[in-house]
Amino acid sequence: MGPWLDSVTGWLTVNPQWLAAAVFIVAFVECLAIAGLIVPGTVLLFAVAVLAGSGALSLSETLLLGFVAGVLGDVVSYFIGRHFHQNIRRLPGLRHHPEWIAGAEAYFQRYGIASLLVGRFIGPLRPMLPMVAGMFDMPFPRFVAVSLLAAAGWSVAYLLPGWATGAAIRLPLPEGFWPEAGIVAGSIAVMIGLSVNSSLRRHRKATMLITGMSVLILAGLFIGYPHLTALDQGVMTLVQEHRSPMLDEVAVTFTLIGEYRNMLMFSALLTALLLLTRQWRQAIFACSTLLCTALGNTVTKQFFARVRPEVLSDPLVTYSMPSGHASGSFALFLTLAVLAGRGQPPRMRLTWLLLGCLPALAIALSRVYLGAHWPTDVLAGAMLAACVCAASLWLIQRQTPLTAMPPKVWWLVLPAMAALFGFFVLRHLPNALLRYAY
Repeated sequence: MGPWLDSVTGWLTVNPQWLAAAVFIVAFVECLAIAGLIVPGTVLLFAVAVLAGSGALSLSETLLLGFVAGVLGDVVSYFIGRHFHQNIRRLPGLRHHPEWIAGAEAYFQRYGIASLLVGRFIGPLRPMLPMVAGMFDMPFPRFVAVSLLAAAGWSVAYLLPGWATGAAIRLPLPEGFWPEAGIVAGSIAVMIGLSVNSSLRRHRKATMLITGMSVLILAGLFIGYPHLTALDQGVMTLVQEHRSPMLDEVAVTFTLIGEYRNMLMFSALLTALLLLTRQWRQAIFACSTLLCTALGNTVTKQFFARVRPEVLSDPLVTYSMPSGHASGSFALFLTLAVLAGRGQPPRMRLTWLLLGCLPALAIALSRVYLGAHWPTDVLAGAMLAACVCAASLWLIQRQTPLTAMPPKVWWLVLPAMAALFGFFVLRHLPNALLRYAY
C-alpha cells in the first residue's frame, strides 16, 4: 500500500483544506463494522495525524474529529447489529469470514461491557464489538456511555503520536533533539516489547524482567537527565506553542486529579475498601505499591533538587525530578489495572495495563503541558511507579499467584473512586484554573 498511501498523503499536502475531512473519514471507517477490518486505518490515521500536526490542524481539533468520528462509527455499527441480529452473518465479507464475528461474539459474551472498553484497543475487535453489542440488544444508553469513554481514550492513543510527530518535524528544535528522543523512545520501546513478549509467553520471571528494565531506565534518567536538555527544551517548546484555552481547562482538570493530597486520598480509599472486603493480599499489594512509590518520589526529589521550568505565572517552589503527579497516578492506575487483570489471559491482562496507563499518561502529560515539569521528570515518575508496582507484584506472588477479586468488590471500589474523583474536580477546578493560567 506504499504508493497508494504516498498518493493520498501527497494530495492532502497540496489540499490541506480537506485534511479535517480526511481525519474524520479515516477515524470513522477504522471504527466501522467490517470496513475497519479491511481498510488499514491505523496506518492512515498516523499519516493524516502527522499532516495535521504540521500546522494544518490544532491538537484539540484533531482529537475532537477523531473522537466524534469514533463514536459515530460505533453507533452505526451498533445499529447494523441491532437491525440484522443473527442475519448479519449473511452480509458480504462475514459470509466468507465467519471467524471475524465469532471472535468478537465470544469476547463480548465473556467480558460484557468491559469488552467494549478493552476491545477498543485491539485491532481485529475494535470495529466488530459495537455491532455484536447491537446483535445482543445491549441497551443503547449504556452502549453510548461506554462508547464515549472508550472513544476518548482511543482518539488520544491513536492520534496524539502522529500529530506530535508532525508538529516536531515542523518546528526548529534544538540540536541533538532527535538523537536524544530516539535513545529515550528506543529504551522504552524495548522495555515494552520485552515485557509484552515475556508476558504472552507466560515466562516465569516476566515480572522480575519488567522490574529490572524499569530500574535500568529509571537509573538512566536519574544519571543522564543533565545530558537530555535538548529533549526537554524541544518538547517544552513544542507543547507551549500549541496551547489553547480549551486544552488548558482539560490539562488543569487532569493535573488537579493528580495532586498529591488527592492521590493520597484515592490510595487510602482503595486500601481501606480492599481491607473492608477482606481482600488481604490485594490490599497489601496496593498499599506497598502506593506507599513505596510516594516515599521513593519524596526521597529522590529531595536528592536531585532539580529546578522546575520557568513557565507558570506563579512558579512552584518544590523540586521537579521526578514528577509526583506522574509517579502517583501511574502507581494508582497500574495497581487497579493489575488487580483487574488477575485470573485473565495474558492478552487481557496487558490490555488492562494499557487502559490503566491512559488516565495516568493524561495526568503526567498535563504537567508538561502546563509547564510544571520537564518531560524527563514525567518519564522518571512513570518508571519509578512501574518498577515499584512490578516489584510489589513479584514479591506478593512468590508463593501463590494473586487471585481475581469478586465482581461485588469492583462494584464497590469503582463507584467510590469515581465519586471521589468527581468531588475533587468540582470542588477545586476554579481555583486550579487560576493557578495554572498561562
